[in-house]
Amino acid sequence: MYLVSHTTPFPEEKSFSLWFVTCECLRKRTITMAAVSLRLLSFLCCLFVIIISQASAQTCDNSRGNYTINSTYHNNLNTLLSNFSSHTEINYGFYNFSYGQEPDKVYTIGLCRGDQNQNQCLKCLNESRVSLADKCPNQKEAIDWRGECMLRYSNRSIFGLMENNPKVLLVRQENVTGSLDEFTEVLGNLMRNLSSTAASGDSRRKYATGSMPTSNFQITYGFTECTPDLSLQECTQCLGEAIADIPVYFNGKTGGNVLKPSCRIRFDPYSFYGSTLKLDPDAPPPATPLPSPPTNNNSSSQGICHFLLNSVFFFTYSFVERKVSASL
Repeated sequence: MYLVSHTTPFPEEKSFSLWFVTCECLRKRTITMAAVSLRLLSFLCCLFVIIISQASAQTCDNSRGNYTINSTYHNNLNTLLSNFSSHTEINYGFYNFSYGQEPDKVYTIGLCRGDQNQNQCLKCLNESRVSLADKCPNQKEAIDWRGECMLRYSNRSIFGLMENNPKVLLVRQENVTGSLDEFTEVLGNLMRNLSSTAASGDSRRKYATGSMPTSNFQITYGFTECTPDLSLQECTQCLGEAIADIPVYFNGKTGGNVLKPSCRIRFDPYSFYGSTLKLDPDAPPPATPLPSPPTNNNSSSQGICHFLLNSVFFFTYSFVERKVSASL
């Protein structure tokens, strides 16, 4: 069973609608929900759950294993995620910690948009933490994306890994007016320029925003961001592959969002970000992991499944959840 959400847009945001959910497996085979039973789907793909809620999108990875309430892993996870606010030295919006001993060690990355101050960042990450506890209550690996931040955790080391899956696509259902060729060319140039700027950032921030006039006297605003543990080359690759999705999934649309564990992009016909905060040149490097208590053993499984959700643009809506299931 997949959980998706339907939307009731705000008056000024009437052009979004739910499109489809698909699962793309390791062999690049795409299975549509209307054609495959859940039993066959879970056999062919590792089962993720995609949820779009009022202000966020989550993936909950069942393939990495589950934990039980009050287990060592659960306690380590709570300790780790509740500790973010104690790291007052981090004012650049990137948190990378681990806690515990194998096999119950937990790894987490928190990333905020470059226009968020420390209080705004921690507030967003805390909302993500609460949301994941609700939406992914026992999965050992999960991700929550919000307009202003991203939070993920796992039972494996995720620092310094470029990961493209799971991937969520959100498509604005408003068509370009004027010359589509001109819009496509200008948008491509904008996003490639922003990608280059973001990738050249340092180990605290890889982030860029900007705008360009497009067709029919409209202005398109763009945003690119990588987790700053990526190298310049990795960030460039991650963002480049996201930008390559635009003509495939967003062709002729005025807005869209590609969300991946290691990077994300967004473009829209209105401004959705603030001024980028300046980094302190004397700020310390990213913090080291929390000290770990003693604990016991056993290891984890693995599997990748790639989800596409052409859906509601989740920053400005109120949502009503509904269950969507499939059967032969």
